[in-house]
Amino acid sequence: MSSFDYKKALKDIPHKPGVYQYFDIEDKLIYIGKAKDLRNRVSSYFVQDKQLNGKTRVLVSKIRRIQFTIVDTEIDAWLLENSLIKKHQPRYNIMLKDDKTYPWIVIKKEPFPRVFHTRRMVKDGSTYLGPYASVGMMHTILDLIKETYTLRTCNLPLTQDNINAGKFKVCLEYQIGNCKGPCQNYQTKDDYDTNIAEIKDILNGKIGNVIKEVKQVVKTAAEELNFELAHSYQKKLNVLEKYQSKSTVVSSAITNIDVVSIASDERYAFVNYLKVMNGAIIQTQTIEIKKRLDESDEELLSIAIAEFRTKFKSSSREIIVPFEIPLDDMNLKLTVPKLGEKKKLLELSQKNVLFFKKEKLNQYEKLNPELKTERVLTQMKNDLRLTQLPYHIECFDNSNFQGKYPVSAIVVFKDAKPSKKDYRHFNVKTVEGPNDFATMEEAVYRRYKRMLDENQPLPQLIIIDGGKGQLSSAVSSLKKLGIDKKVTVIGIAKRLEELYYPNDSLPMYLDKKSETLKIIQHLRDEAHRFGITFHRKKRDKGTLKTELEAIEGIGKSTADKLLKHFKSVKRIKEASAEELSKLLNKKQVVTLVNYFNGTEAN
Repeated sequence: MSSFDYKKALKDIPHKPGVYQYFDIEDKLIYIGKAKDLRNRVSSYFVQDKQLNGKTRVLVSKIRRIQFTIVDTEIDAWLLENSLIKKHQPRYNIMLKDDKTYPWIVIKKEPFPRVFHTRRMVKDGSTYLGPYASVGMMHTILDLIKETYTLRTCNLPLTQDNINAGKFKVCLEYQIGNCKGPCQNYQTKDDYDTNIAEIKDILNGKIGNVIKEVKQVVKTAAEELNFELAHSYQKKLNVLEKYQSKSTVVSSAITNIDVVSIASDERYAFVNYLKVMNGAIIQTQTIEIKKRLDESDEELLSIAIAEFRTKFKSSSREIIVPFEIPLDDMNLKLTVPKLGEKKKLLELSQKNVLFFKKEKLNQYEKLNPELKTERVLTQMKNDLRLTQLPYHIECFDNSNFQGKYPVSAIVVFKDAKPSKKDYRHFNVKTVEGPNDFATMEEAVYRRYKRMLDENQPLPQLIIIDGGKGQLSSAVSSLKKLGIDKKVTVIGIAKRLEELYYPNDSLPMYLDKKSETLKIIQHLRDEAHRFGITFHRKKRDKGTLKTELEAIEGIGKSTADKLLKHFKSVKRIKEASAEELSKLLNKKQVVTLVNYFNGTEAN
């Protein structure tokens, strides 16, 4: 714990919302946080019996000065914290990884405004809409505007004085119908401004209003028999309705709301943001956050929301979130939907963030394979309720044929991958007849007795291919060796992929798509493959010996001698009498030759 006199510092900190800043011995800012109650939050870092994680303990040990800023509401603290973190980037705060410059659509502040995209905002009074995390989405909207409205693309200073003075002439854009020629008063400012107003509505997600007005123009023009105007606006209406059908995801009654969702692991968090206007998603982005102090999802989501609302200049009064966030603000409503259209929006956001997380982690793991190993082992540890990461796993399987030729096999996985040089098989020595439980008990005992005798490190996890009976037999051997408390052992039943723990009558089921279950299945399948291969070799050898021993005059020792030398019955059959006489007496040679030739011995 820090040598800093926090009790003295706490006396000056009020019970009000605000932002606190921690400084180290060199007076360097190392952490920024927000709080609904500053004194309570800061004091929580220094409570002696509070369970702090390792990184937080290191942070507290470095604190030498505390500075705070009081604000009116918790939402103000929220936004100020985000602003200060971005400005100072303290060592122990999370990192919002978003170093891209996203494009905006700008409506230039000028006579007869141009509409185009830019990555640089200039404070000249122009209207900027965005930013657009999806460049493709931005270009789709610009294409819609270009197809629907005839706007100028030149950068001429189209003041009314310049136009009236006849300083400009129409260009090719006018000739081909892409511009109505405001430079020569062919288009009035009111008509042009009407187009700009409609474009602003489209960019703000109010495309329904634009469609309604365009429909009215079509209807009026048709009634007045102005078929040329009606036809041009009907074309505009078709384009707008086609765009609306693609962009609307929920009821248009849902207007001006933010949607956020989060997916995280031990190192990273990913937060997705959707901006919804009139049932259409008009902005979306996913950011990556690198954890620093084992922050909770609630803390990370709060910080990300502040980041998004600042970046996208959101004024929505409602935010859809996946869980409750401790944030009290009269002007802001946090909704955790259970069903309906808002639930659909949340699910869409969650689908996006999970996809983004998967893609990012796959990229990281390709560059650093050890990250995947660590993640998979951590997932197994959590899923199987282990006390340590299962770097070393062993799996046992038994094989026999109608009670004959019983064998056991063990496969070994290290760092979640097969370690084939460590695979072993056992010829059962103490078991007579088809007794799978006794065979498992012998194999487990022999395996770990030898490991203990040779001072080899024990595995963190043992998997038994079988149900409760085989598992009990394995546990019995581990108890005899005194290591039942040192390793975790589980059984896997084949029919429903049930996992059994010792002394637990009810099985555990894992998600069929989980990596943990896939690795366990891989272990089980490898043990079965390795065991059955050895078993077949032993069985085939036993069958051959039985066939040779059935020949009158050829006993067990002679059959063993022949198979050892010739390796197979086929080679024995093809061997000459001279070759056979090197191993057998004359009578045995004649007997064997006559047997394979299908004739009786004389």
